[in-house]
Amino acid sequence: MGPKSTPGKQKNTLFSYFNKSPAAHNGNKLETNGNDVLSPKRSPSNKNSQSNKNTPPKEEAEFQVNDLVWAKLEGYPWWPSLVCNHPTDNTHYKGSMTPQIHVQFFDQPPSRAWIKTRNVKPYQGSEDSSCIKGGPFYSTSPLVHKGMEEADKALKMNREERSNLVVELRPSDDEDEDEEEEEEDMDFDPAIFDDEMDGEDSKENKDHKNGDVKTPERTPKKSPHKGSRRSERKTKRRKIMIEDSGDSGDSADEFKPESDEDEDPSSDDDVSSGVDEDKVSEPDMESEMDSPVKMASSRKRKKPAPKASTAKKSLNEFAVEENKANTSSTFSPKVGEKTKSKLAAFTADDSPMASASTEERDFPHTKLDFLRPEKIRDKAGNPMSHPEYDPKTLYLPDSFMKQQTPAMRQWWEMKSQHFDTILFFKMGKFYELFNMDAVVAVQELGLIYMKGEHAHSGFPEIAYNRYADTLIQKGYKVARIEQTETPDMMAERCKKLANPTKFDKVVKREICRITSCGTKTFNVMDGECGDSQSTYLLAVLEKLDTSDGCPSYGVCFVDTSIGKFYIGQFTDDRHCSRLRTLIAHYTPVQVLHEKGKMSQKTSQMLSNNLTSCLKEPLVPGKEFWDSGKTLKVLAEEDYFKEEESNEFNWPDALKKMISEADSLGLTAADEYSLAISALGAITWYLQYSLMDKELLSMKNFEQYVPLDSALANFPKTTFDLGKKHMVLDGVTLKNLDVIENSSTGTLEGTLLERLDNCSTAFGKRLFRQWLCAPLCNPSAINDRLDAVDDLIGCQDLVAEVTELLKKLPDLERFLSRIHTLGVNKGPNHPESRAILYEEVIYSKRKIEDFLSTIDGFKVANQIAGKFKDRTENFKSKLLKKTITLASEKADGYFPDLTEDLQFFENAFDHNKAKKDGVILPSKGVDKEYDKAVSDIKATEQALNDYLEQQRTRLACKSIVYWGTAKNRYQMEVPEQAWKRVPDEYDLTSSKKGWKRYKTAEIEKLFSKMMDAEDRKDASLKDVMRRIFHTFDDRYKKWNATVQCLAVLDVLLSIAHNSHCGDGVMCRPEIICPSEETGPFLEIRDGRHPCVSKTFSGGDFIPNNTVIGIPDANDMETDEKDDNVDDCSRVVLVTGPNMGGKSTLMRQVGLITIMAQMGCYVPAEKCTLTPVDRVFTRLGASDRIMAGESTFYVELSETSAILQHATQHSLVLMDELGRGTATYDGTAIACSVVEELSQNIRCRTLFSTHYHSLVEEFSHDPNIRLGHMACMVENEEEDPTQETITFLYKFSKGACPKSYGFNAAKLANIPDSVIKVAVEKAKDFEESLDRLRILRSLLKDSASKNLEKIQHEIRVP
Repeated sequence: MGPKSTPGKQKNTLFSYFNKSPAAHNGNKLETNGNDVLSPKRSPSNKNSQSNKNTPPKEEAEFQVNDLVWAKLEGYPWWPSLVCNHPTDNTHYKGSMTPQIHVQFFDQPPSRAWIKTRNVKPYQGSEDSSCIKGGPFYSTSPLVHKGMEEADKALKMNREERSNLVVELRPSDDEDEDEEEEEEDMDFDPAIFDDEMDGEDSKENKDHKNGDVKTPERTPKKSPHKGSRRSERKTKRRKIMIEDSGDSGDSADEFKPESDEDEDPSSDDDVSSGVDEDKVSEPDMESEMDSPVKMASSRKRKKPAPKASTAKKSLNEFAVEENKANTSSTFSPKVGEKTKSKLAAFTADDSPMASASTEERDFPHTKLDFLRPEKIRDKAGNPMSHPEYDPKTLYLPDSFMKQQTPAMRQWWEMKSQHFDTILFFKMGKFYELFNMDAVVAVQELGLIYMKGEHAHSGFPEIAYNRYADTLIQKGYKVARIEQTETPDMMAERCKKLANPTKFDKVVKREICRITSCGTKTFNVMDGECGDSQSTYLLAVLEKLDTSDGCPSYGVCFVDTSIGKFYIGQFTDDRHCSRLRTLIAHYTPVQVLHEKGKMSQKTSQMLSNNLTSCLKEPLVPGKEFWDSGKTLKVLAEEDYFKEEESNEFNWPDALKKMISEADSLGLTAADEYSLAISALGAITWYLQYSLMDKELLSMKNFEQYVPLDSALANFPKTTFDLGKKHMVLDGVTLKNLDVIENSSTGTLEGTLLERLDNCSTAFGKRLFRQWLCAPLCNPSAINDRLDAVDDLIGCQDLVAEVTELLKKLPDLERFLSRIHTLGVNKGPNHPESRAILYEEVIYSKRKIEDFLSTIDGFKVANQIAGKFKDRTENFKSKLLKKTITLASEKADGYFPDLTEDLQFFENAFDHNKAKKDGVILPSKGVDKEYDKAVSDIKATEQALNDYLEQQRTRLACKSIVYWGTAKNRYQMEVPEQAWKRVPDEYDLTSSKKGWKRYKTAEIEKLFSKMMDAEDRKDASLKDVMRRIFHTFDDRYKKWNATVQCLAVLDVLLSIAHNSHCGDGVMCRPEIICPSEETGPFLEIRDGRHPCVSKTFSGGDFIPNNTVIGIPDANDMETDEKDDNVDDCSRVVLVTGPNMGGKSTLMRQVGLITIMAQMGCYVPAEKCTLTPVDRVFTRLGASDRIMAGESTFYVELSETSAILQHATQHSLVLMDELGRGTATYDGTAIACSVVEELSQNIRCRTLFSTHYHSLVEEFSHDPNIRLGHMACMVENEEEDPTQETITFLYKFSKGACPKSYGFNAAKLANIPDSVIKVAVEKAKDFEESLDRLRILRSLLKDSASKNLEKIQHEIRVP
């Protein structure tokens, strides 16, 4: 009996993956035996819990029983809770180095836990400031809000009443017994890869040397003894047994998906892994995320009676110490002895070196000469410094490969082809990682090394999605390598070889998928997607125009989770404005480009704007195809062929890009050659990732056209009524914090966060597109606003529909997933040969996803039905068309899904399919299956008719068929009829009193039966794919439904913001510009849409902004400058530092975007003519990595404004020129204002601290002066005592100065420094005044002298 394991010295093992959450338990202490390897970690406070049961705490607790608190369990959000006594310890407080409080969470069902006192805070009610946005307890989880509601009710009770809320969380004895029955063995050999990993002396190799190739047999499984845990007090010992050399055992990575029919059912579990996957393999993700304590799964599977099995030789015997540490209310799922021994290999050593960092480990692969950084070469032998070096490949010496074991040779061969990828190498039921990949796994995933000198780690197959996703999110590429051959198949293959070597005698493995951040599809193995926004894979090809230096770009980008491709080509300016806008609207997570061909400017732009994006160079021609090769490959492959008719059709978007002069369709049009080439790069990369067929076969292509392309050929002074969208470039989106906070890179404080209240994931994606591209056409904008008014007018229906929308899964991604499952990838794709141990679980997931999709479309039909009686009263054409069934009215967009849903509802038994993971199609659903079943029934009838004939012939009614499997349909004839048996009867077997016969007719019919059964089985294997394919044939109808739901969801979100926004919200009035009505903007009492949400009540000061029309407030005053036009379109904004100038400008920009998006705006009144583009030059920042200074960045943004702005644009410029000398900055700012005012004449807000600009343009008729007001006290006294109160009110006229010394005071600049600065400022001002006076005098004097000379000339 070894020493008890202490919490502080527990081994870090892979078993922690199998830990389940604490289940509700009674007070009986469970003593965990040594076999309970997977028991959860023990709490240090539980060791002496029994002795402390009635001992009062030594320290005084901060909280008392029945107090309401916020409690935070590690890894979960803050949760409303009730302090209560532990059911067995009879105390709510544990005093120690880390004191703990026992609480019961307001959750469903209730759960409890010990919480560290630092994670317990008083509960003050849901209305408290700490619970609202920005507070520490704020949460968007509906479960937390429900808990807060219960806590609010408890807050109104007294302590005695609250004690009734405590729930007794103790399991019954029956539950204890059920838990014992959940122990199962994994169907897994402890020496899972001994033969493959061993060298020449392995048993397998010895057999090969003798010329024998033995077919391994299945090792029978052994069920564990099911005794009471409470009776297990003695030390348990485990034995790892193997068969002797005379028997054939399981291969290192053998897997037999089929079991023998004659095998005892107790020794096989229907191809199951042997582990109850419901409890061990599938953690409850929703519970993990939303509940503070996970509840143990109640799904159980009983084991058959154990079958004895005797091993012939014991390899090793060792004892596992019993851990008698008491645990509080814990349940430990168990696995079998074989898997425990496999998992034990992942146990870290107890020595101090076990916790050493990976850098300190001296693994053999770190000593390999060809892996030294200076000696790494690609497969072609190029060193890393070579321009043609390929980072995807690795050169391996032949001598090194000959020394490897069979499995490691496989691994190194794959690593040499994918050196930049982490290989998840399947061995048995585990994914293994070796050498440098294992080091990465330990560092990034928290895995541990297996015992041994080599770097080696791993995890179970079912955990693939979580570990792969973690690495992908961190920028790695992951290759999933599967076994594509069983040991039997391997043996058969070796028999056909003349001289098989040890390297032949290993099961085949192939890469089935390479996944990166840009190629995630969220299939059944990848798991669910947590983010609703799209992740794009972008290919970009650049071509420079030698004449003007402006680049042309071909782009192709795809969201692989949806399967939609965008392809386009455009000419850009020198600042890459259009490309910047593209990556802002469709932000990629991975970029493909030609190696060595991209210009430095474009490369720097991508690096600056996509800092965390994975950028991968592709070899021109070989990987980044030209347009000709791209079209040739697309035409030769079957991506665009119909599965039934085999007819080839180009997608419409690609057809228009093909040259009309080429009848074969293999030449791209000149204006699209770069775009087709970019598509070629995407196609190659999808082929490389083994996912090209499933995505390209969707034929979902759309041409990408830059939003400002229509403006390029249109007069700058005329408004294009045909233009559909406002242009918001990347600079504007960043400066206004529209979709991303420019400071934090998150959604916090953005307009997207403020407005997006969509209920569905596909609605959120569409909302982002609408926000990035608001409308320009007044009629379209007003139609959206009418839709908002219609929805506001029927709040009862809106609430009902919103709840229905919240139930919908991500139907858009599910459609893509079902398409993938329905595609026939063909025998050449390795996925079709992959052997998966969790196939049953994956099949169940596929069926669950499919049924969820069907249920989602049923809900969609309900939604359309609920609007049926309301549409007549709606004003909005868009809303009417969106929710009107196409079958009812010609202009309806919403498809009628009734017949389609009815078909799939009756296609198979849904409940049985979910339970078994197998689809049995109903009659009429699958022709092949129906034909096979029909033939089976016909043959059975023919056999029965033949039997009746033989009974009559032999005058014996006792003749029956006997036999099973291939021995079926033997006629069993009793002894009294033997004499009448004809000669054509063939005797097959006999028993006492009976003889069994077959005839030629029976053999013929049985052959037909076997053929029909084989066809039925083959059909069943493919029936799930065919049903999914049948569903996918209706893709256009399903997708149209999703798009209608998305539009409805976005309109509901806009209506919610318009109806429930903070403060006064008004409907914007959009006026179509004309010759009489020039561009103008009028906002009365406008508020910043994001800031107004942050401040409560009247903290935010509303402001008026009037541009392009007379200001009614000015007309009420007597002061009027005759030189200033009432319709001036440029406003010079001055004011003190921190006075609110930038906030005002951002406010105007965001309100304009909201108005043209079709949303109510935070103002008393908003009237404007449409804005075709919003330009911003706000803030100050440099691009040091691109070698661009602050002033250069300012001028680049200004240049784009002056080049692209039109009369109908809105320009917001903040303090231009501050990045250079005062005179230079003032001069540039002055000339820019003049250009905007006199030539472009667009609506402009121009803020400045250059007061000389105010003097320069004070009499310009197209420029109006405004300032942010402030109140100054003690202005004439000591400047350090000067006090300024910001009024944040936009007023007429100019501010006398900027009060920069006040900002210095607020920034805690020392008073002495400020006083010196004030004196220097006075000196500067006096010097300038004297200089101004001198110039004036000289000017006057020169004028008088000139007049005198002229007079003298005229006088003779």
